[in-house]
Amino acid sequence: MATPVAVPHEVTEKTIRGEKKKLVRRTKPDRSQQIRHWVQGLFVALNAWLGIQFYLWVRYYERGGTGLYVPRPAGGEGYLPIAGLMNLKYFAVTGHVPQVHPAAMYLLGAFLLMSILLKKAFCSWLCPVGTFSEFLAAAGRRIFGRNLHLPTWADVSLRSLKYILLGLFVAVIGAMSAEALLGFMNTPYGLMADVKMLNFFRDASMTAVVVLGLLVLLSMLVQNFWCRYLCPYGALMGLVSLLSPVKIRRDEEACIDCGKCAKVCPASLKVDQLVQIRSVECAACLQCVAACPAENALQFALTPRKAQTAAQRWYRRALSPVVVTCVIAYLFFGIVLYARVTNHWKTDLPREVYMELVPNADHLSHPRSVSTGQ
Repeated sequence: MATPVAVPHEVTEKTIRGEKKKLVRRTKPDRSQQIRHWVQGLFVALNAWLGIQFYLWVRYYERGGTGLYVPRPAGGEGYLPIAGLMNLKYFAVTGHVPQVHPAAMYLLGAFLLMSILLKKAFCSWLCPVGTFSEFLAAAGRRIFGRNLHLPTWADVSLRSLKYILLGLFVAVIGAMSAEALLGFMNTPYGLMADVKMLNFFRDASMTAVVVLGLLVLLSMLVQNFWCRYLCPYGALMGLVSLLSPVKIRRDEEACIDCGKCAKVCPASLKVDQLVQIRSVECAACLQCVAACPAENALQFALTPRKAQTAAQRWYRRALSPVVVTCVIAYLFFGIVLYARVTNHWKTDLPREVYMELVPNADHLSHPRSVSTGQ
């Protein structure tokens, strides 16, 4: 006859009565959101400075070469993701760095590397549009009391839109030969892509104003509306982030099943029910980690060690917000410095070309006749 096994009283209570696990509170306060917001603010300030520089540069040529002259800021090419993707393909096929908008390629490469190493950290730590979306969602909560959550069927359907947009861009660029890519970028339209983007906002039509206003309102009502449903750039970062070895990971033994992590997740992911978050929607914002009250229960980390205690499992496996900041800074400034040192950062065109094209940028039409190399 089998000998009955004695069951500890506390285990019996937890199993039969379903009592919550004992909370072991975190010993140190979480500062991930303060650090992330500082990084966001600094990057917004950097982009504002680049925007002012670029505007002054454009105005100099629009005034016929009179007034204050400032150099063209190559960093503004970060707002040309399509040019960056085209140049990245050209570089992959030919091994040569294109001379037109090379910074767009290097910045795209830096952000892709961030996604490979740190999930979609670019979206939640650097992207000015993502930062603005967070601000609008917070404003919406203050004005309307809360953000809306769409039904699952609507949420999933709308999320597919950004992948459809990304697929269209990838399909068109993928069909173009290296010669066609080079030809497109060297057309007046390609050369003035950044000026045309500036003019789109400076001289926005009533339709554009209405659409932008609607996006602002929707972003106040539904958290991260643009990022979640329409941004092809974020879609690309999300797909690449599947390769990231670092993920949000939950320690089942340390977790007290309070569900606070899932409640604050901007992407509405079920963090409290999963051991690790593989989703392409995870932007590594660390809001779930900040909300977690239990020591070693939730972290942005590599695969845990095999050990008996949670502290041992996550020893030197979890990335602190300071480490995340350092990796982001290393990749961003390192790649920019490399491009500068190798003289592949700026688009250098004769002054006469700018004098002719910048004032007439609005009249430059898309070169639809450029061959795809078929």
